[in-house]
Amino acid sequence: MSNQKAGAGGYDKVFAEQQEYIAKRASGYREQAIKIYPWICGRCRREFTHRNLSELTVHHVDHNHGNNPSDGSNWELLCLYCHDEEHSKFENFVRYGSTQDTEIETSTYNPFADLKDRMKQKK
Repeated sequence: MSNQKAGAGGYDKVFAEQQEYIAKRASGYREQAIKIYPWICGRCRREFTHRNLSELTVHHVDHNHGNNPSDGSNWELLCLYCHDEEHSKFENFVRYGSTQDTEIETSTYNPFADLKDRMKQKK
């Protein structure tokens, strides 16, 4: 009989820990973002349901995980694939720098600029 009482007390403790975990998780930025935004990837527009919601991640737009405003202005929901792509772009930027430093100016040459005159010369 004493085993049942110990078991019941253990159950209450586990239940209380679970409730605390649920409350802590509900106050997390992922749960807040899921409540605020539609369950759609911000890049590829893939839609999510309760069944595959674990594949939807919260991306910090400014890459600062400490910046979590309650209005969600620094978050966007991305699928796992788009989230990985976004972070690889950021890592490449940090590693190699901006591509604007090596950007080539656009060409101003127009091969058809004097086409009308050339056509007249052939006649």
